[in-house]
Amino acid sequence: MISRETITETLENIALLLELKGENPFKIRAYRTGAEIVATFTGDFVQKAKDNDLSDTKGIGKALAEKLHELATSGKLEYYEKLRSEFPETIFELFDIPGLGPKKIKALYDKLNITSVTALEQACQSNEVTQLPGFGAKSCSKILEAIAFRSQHADKFRFGDIAETAEKILQALKSQPGIIEASLAGSYRRGKEVLHDLDFLVSTEAPESVMSFFIGMPEVSTVSLHGSTKSTVILDSGLQCDLRAVSAAQYPFALNYFTGSREHNITMRSKALKLGYTLNEYRLTPLEGKKQQPLPCTVIATEEDLYAALSMDFVPPSLRENAGEVEAAEKGILPKLVTLEDLQGTFHNHTTASDGRSSLQEMATAARDLGLDYLGISDHSQSSVQANGLDSERLLQQGIEIRNLNEEFAGKFRLFAGVECDILKDGSLDYPDDILSQLDYVVASVHNAFTLPEDEMTRRIIRAVENPHVTMIGHLTGRLLLTRQPYAVDVAQVIDACAINHTAIEINANPKRLDMDWRWWKHARDKGVKCFINPDAHHTSQLHYLKYGVNIARKGWLRTEDIINCLPLEAVTEFLNIKS
Repeated sequence: MISRETITETLENIALLLELKGENPFKIRAYRTGAEIVATFTGDFVQKAKDNDLSDTKGIGKALAEKLHELATSGKLEYYEKLRSEFPETIFELFDIPGLGPKKIKALYDKLNITSVTALEQACQSNEVTQLPGFGAKSCSKILEAIAFRSQHADKFRFGDIAETAEKILQALKSQPGIIEASLAGSYRRGKEVLHDLDFLVSTEAPESVMSFFIGMPEVSTVSLHGSTKSTVILDSGLQCDLRAVSAAQYPFALNYFTGSREHNITMRSKALKLGYTLNEYRLTPLEGKKQQPLPCTVIATEEDLYAALSMDFVPPSLRENAGEVEAAEKGILPKLVTLEDLQGTFHNHTTASDGRSSLQEMATAARDLGLDYLGISDHSQSSVQANGLDSERLLQQGIEIRNLNEEFAGKFRLFAGVECDILKDGSLDYPDDILSQLDYVVASVHNAFTLPEDEMTRRIIRAVENPHVTMIGHLTGRLLLTRQPYAVDVAQVIDACAINHTAIEINANPKRLDMDWRWWKHARDKGVKCFINPDAHHTSQLHYLKYGVNIARKGWLRTEDIINCLPLEAVTEFLNIKS
């Protein structure tokens, strides 16, 4: 059965290939819009396409609807197959290289017949690429850096890109006969932002049948290992998945061990040894020749029991990175971590006024449907021309629209009028203070000049931090996971400046960013720096990115009191110093 993701990818690929052919921009846009509609459709789009029931779907014309019906029913689209046959399969690799849009790829293809990353790398190294208009030595150097970065991360996957697949496989395993318990383990369970593979663990009385089901899943491309208690498969996406089966008695030990991290496990084993026991993935047993201390918990049926047996509070999987969590668990001072349900609203969201795909009213409705009490709107500022940034007049007009909507909400929900304001190269902001002062809040972000030296970039951001109208810094390091490295910035200095100036830092919950990195958050929290968890949503469906931000907040030891958008509406209004 074809998936929504495959349909979306097919439409996106058609748009890319049409751009390479120099086709009509309106035709290209129709496929790109179609891909967005499929990706963000709230119902069962595949079934709707199968039923040829797309006539009432806004943005999908008759011709596209027919193609979608063909794709959903047969799993293939003749038009796409013919189009794809005109180009080498490797052409799609080029679109993964930052800075290479369709126009540049078309030039590389037309002039140098470059159809793969390997060919591009060779052409850059031989300086052939520098002979093309729009490509210089600097561009060539950046392309080579991007290719090296891509190669370095070729076997890695972003958490958000594989979350749906991971949960789908887990639910399928749970539905199998003979399953007692089932869980995801490994880096996924710990909420790491980038993963190499997925680890599944089940307790069952029928391991052979579970293994047979696992290797026969429709998503499986290759079976690397098929055993009675362990199997390894490679999915169509290239993602490796491992499944282990244990008994019910072994399950809590195995879940703890295979969740990791390795360093956390070493610390746990060391603690067991001090008590006279040996701990492994199957059991906790007395160590021969050594006196055993009595255990507070002798029956271990759950992970919680295992930690209790070692005189520790339960350590949430998010914290198991050997970053002081074992010592805190021994002392009973682990933080009560934030949950998704704790969020009352969120900021840093875009609308059709800049580069968003949902209107102001649609974003507000979606936020209310999620149970949020408030939503901040922060469209791009005027220097972000590529994102249709708002000039001062349009920005202030949007503020009037927001106030009018708030009157309709009558206190039951509130929109906040903000902006994602570009931090210019010298650290000044994209609007004068008299404009910024009329907003409810300001997200200050870097969107260009990424290659400044570290000290210059640090001064640039700190100058923005010091502006009294800046509420928070957006996506602090500018990273795009597996695509673009963070720019050089002294994060510790920025955190210190934020602490002094009472400026917050966001967790940008877009799964491609997840910035600021979780490794800095405990330090920031201890400095008194507050956090906003923001989806950077450009469509109503992306408000769900909040869950990825909560994962990062939990890994960073954050509590509700550390996160501004855990505050109720009245309190967050007071925090923003807004008069009712």
